Amino acid sequence: MTETADIIISNGRVLTLDPDAPPAEAVALSGGKIIAAGSNADIQRLRGPHTRVIDAQNGSVLPGFSENHMHLFSGAAELDHLQLTGVKGLAALTETVRTYAASRKTQKVLFGQGTDYEILGHGEGLTRRHLDEILPDQPLVVFAPDHHTAWANTSALELVGILHGANLGPGNEVVMGADGLATGELREMEAFSPLQAAGGFDRYRLGLSTGGEPDPYPDAAQWAQDIAVMRRGLAYCARHGITTVQNMDGNLYQLQLLQAIEQEDGHLPCRVQIPFHFKNFMQLEMLEKASSLAARFNSDWLSSGIVKLFYDGVIESGTAVMVEPYADKPGDRGEGLFTPESFRAVAVEADRRGLQIAVHAIGDGAVRAVLDGYEAARRENGARDSRHRIEHIEVVHPDDIARFAELGVIASMQPPHPPGCAGLPLEPTISRIGRDRWPVSYAWRTLKNAGAHICFASDWPVSPIDPLVGLKAAVTRKRWSESDPDQSFSLIEALSAYCVEGAFAEFKEDRKGMLKSGYVADVVILDRDIETVDPEHLDSVRPITTICGGHISFSV
Repeated sequence: MTETADIIISNGRVLTLDPDAPPAEAVALSGGKIIAAGSNADIQRLRGPHTRVIDAQNGSVLPGFSENHMHLFSGAAELDHLQLTGVKGLAALTETVRTYAASRKTQKVLFGQGTDYEILGHGEGLTRRHLDEILPDQPLVVFAPDHHTAWANTSALELVGILHGANLGPGNEVVMGADGLATGELREMEAFSPLQAAGGFDRYRLGLSTGGEPDPYPDAAQWAQDIAVMRRGLAYCARHGITTVQNMDGNLYQLQLLQAIEQEDGHLPCRVQIPFHFKNFMQLEMLEKASSLAARFNSDWLSSGIVKLFYDGVIESGTAVMVEPYADKPGDRGEGLFTPESFRAVAVEADRRGLQIAVHAIGDGAVRAVLDGYEAARRENGARDSRHRIEHIEVVHPDDIARFAELGVIASMQPPHPPGCAGLPLEPTISRIGRDRWPVSYAWRTLKNAGAHICFASDWPVSPIDPLVGLKAAVTRKRWSESDPDQSFSLIEALSAYCVEGAFAEFKEDRKGMLKSGYVADVVILDRDIETVDPEHLDSVRPITTICGGHISFSV
């Protein structure tokens, strides 16, 4: 007896991303799985009396997007913050901040997001004195898009007792001025996390800042508030066609929130993977917690089983670790949050436990140290299909390019991140990298050609969550110099980097990432045929329906 479909999507331009499948016009879904993709006529034979039929109206039908590196909980909470993306100049910053602050006079700390490193113009750094001029009497802290640097006014610095500096761990800094007082610039999490805590934002950042749990544990009102924030984030993902979230910060608390939503609703709007975040102050015994989370959360809807670390910071603040000094800072190579030796110990132990590892490594020195750690784990524990990951890889040393394929390491990269993409300015980043390193910067194509698995993501809220923004950035990537290699992807390559490679990164390529019989019913319908759209306008394409596990999670 022929199976009857719960949902039929017809009249579509179906991109199955299955290299063995012919072009399709329609897709049939039943019981949370894809049962067929084919012609309109063939799929209509699966229609029953209760089948829901969705007319795609010649729009593209794709596997649901896998967001392979993002920060769900903090990103959702930040939707309520002052958004400074695109704001340029002191006058515009002043007007934007004062307008936002006017209705929030009782808020203990005001937070802003998306502050350009050169918001005041090339060469003029933002300081507490600028922010004092804008808002003198209420604590204010604004964050760079990468969330690795913040700038605070004097009121904020005094609130948490760091106006006169602070003694912080490696790679973290309260930048001091010639007058012996803090300039207002705060580099990395230890420097600015006290302000986040003072402003009541600490629960949303715990997965990033410490990897620990709220202490004291949230009361009923706080729990309800956090459930609402998490729901907002999940809905925001679904609105953008996302059906899988590979979160890159985490703790048990986030898993508990997601589990509560799943139990209440029967399913989640998106499938979510939450890591255990291992910090440099932890002992190796803490990896037992990662093993515990892996065993406890192991479904296709909600899972763990991955350890996340930060090895370094970012290029813009000089906290990324480089093999050779920064081009504009002779002698400065950046300071790691781990040493090569301490990271190697973590990698060996996590790998021994069968856990996957994902490491933020932006500078080529950090990338090399992480590859060395993975190589040591393979040497000590034996080779296995570990699929360890490196996140970002903004600069890679030429000698290390082939090591990704040799060691089976996934390169997790973000198309909106290169200067010149998605509206990002070229400076100060490209000058800090230096001309000699341009050919191996954000080197997606170079790594792919060398055999590495590449998965794409946004790193939201660092960059816009919209996968269409990422697709445009990947397809239209411009070279900084004509002599640099072309790092752009074709549309199908970029789509596969989100969907197919995202599934591979989760060890789920046997059931996710393609529109294929037996695979999970994760589908997004776009408002037009994406293959006919001018690449420069890909970011104007919109999802009109998102389906996750056979459940409609978003529809216009």
